[in-house]
Amino acid sequence: MALMGIQLVVSLLVGSIMQRMAPHYSFARWLLCNGSLYRFKHPSEGELCALAGKQVPRNNRRDRRHNGAAESKPLTVPKDIDLHLEAAPIGALDALVLRFFLEYQWLVDFAVYALGVYLFTEGYYCLADASKEVNIGAIWCFLAVLFTVRTLFTLMSHYFRSEEGGERSVCLAFGFLSLLVAMLVLVVRDDYLEFGLEPGLAVVFDNLEAFLKQQGWYWSIPVTRLGLKLGLAALCSFIGALLAFPGLRLAQTHLDALDMNSDRPMIQILLHASFLSPMVVVLLWVKPIARDFLESAPLGNSTVSLMSSSTFDSVRLWTVLALCALRLALARHHLQAYLNLAHKWVEQMKREAGRIAAIDIQRKVTRVFCYLTVVTLQYLGPILLMAFSTLLLKSLGGHSWGLFPDSPGPPPAVLPPAPLPTAAPPGVEDEDGGEEYEEDLQATVARFSAALSALRAALTPGFYRGLFSFLTWWVAACQVISSLFGVYFHQYLMHS
Repeated sequence: MALMGIQLVVSLLVGSIMQRMAPHYSFARWLLCNGSLYRFKHPSEGELCALAGKQVPRNNRRDRRHNGAAESKPLTVPKDIDLHLEAAPIGALDALVLRFFLEYQWLVDFAVYALGVYLFTEGYYCLADASKEVNIGAIWCFLAVLFTVRTLFTLMSHYFRSEEGGERSVCLAFGFLSLLVAMLVLVVRDDYLEFGLEPGLAVVFDNLEAFLKQQGWYWSIPVTRLGLKLGLAALCSFIGALLAFPGLRLAQTHLDALDMNSDRPMIQILLHASFLSPMVVVLLWVKPIARDFLESAPLGNSTVSLMSSSTFDSVRLWTVLALCALRLALARHHLQAYLNLAHKWVEQMKREAGRIAAIDIQRKVTRVFCYLTVVTLQYLGPILLMAFSTLLLKSLGGHSWGLFPDSPGPPPAVLPPAPLPTAAPPGVEDEDGGEEYEEDLQATVARFSAALSALRAALTPGFYRGLFSFLTWWVAACQVISSLFGVYFHQYLMHS
């Protein structure tokens, strides 16, 4: 494998550019601070007193005597005051006070640069024969997936540290539900859900078994497959718990965005299409609905082939990425719908009777803006997971974009016997045993190289195709479950 190539040089160059450009230009900072999003400023106590017809108290407090001691009493105003929040565009200095802003900026900027490296790698593979080189673009995509999972886990751990405990119960409930659904999905045959996981695992285990027999090791294949599937189900449960609150938040912002754009039917159609896009992704891997229908569509008493198998794989990749791009393009509408919650809460408060502390109004309005990056991460996290899993599926799974003919990769065959040194080459040992030490070192290096070659040959494109097809489908399925439950919750349970 040629490690030191143009891919590595470009990767190091992009890493250096990302580090130096982050303080000056950031795509994540531009996404929030480009002037298209408006936040609502909290009213001062002076403004609230003026609306309530009162004078501003000295030191912003009112004192009263109780048993000779002075006690401070918070300023309260009627709830039905004519309060109108002032809207202002979000600036770069405003974004610095947001919770998890640094994590958000790092993740989004890294995803943008990872996409750039991946595009360069794809172009390089189309122009040059780089079959023996390590795919640096796939490594960047894999790191983007890991960083996204880590960020979502940080947000979930924040819910687990909540004193109320309701958020913890929601995450655990979705985790157990995802575990049950994943165990049911893993036993479905490829005739219905065409992940290709079973054939890929079969080739991997055959290759590993052949290699381990050469080393004198034996293992039980059924037990290993069962353990691997249980581990995959546990990973699905973890992903389901991570995507619980992003799905619930998406449902809320979707409903609010529809209300915000009630006079724009085209935007509403795009919002509905974006919300239903994970369901489309789920159906793309249902073989009787997607592949069987398009490859052999019924036409009267005969069948018509609309596209070939490889063309369908390419169309599926493009469809998933196009749906991710659609959701990314509608991010501004969802984020502005979330920011409008402050105005919505004030309007609801004005319809209530009684009094409320001025500090409570300020906290409520400010809290909406402070959690903007949390909501942004919950919106972008599933998109990044699905998009980069699809890119990994294409690169490691041996698929094609359908634009240029890709160079065929090696077939997933069983490994041939690896040559390992069995006897030391003849030589004359000196008094210090230098040649014997050198022969032992060469034998160790040879065994290590053979083990790496066996592992690389065992992880065939069929295995990656099955693994990342399943993970892409599972991310979409988790979004469908959590977002539909969120719509039911916000539409019916909240108003019951």
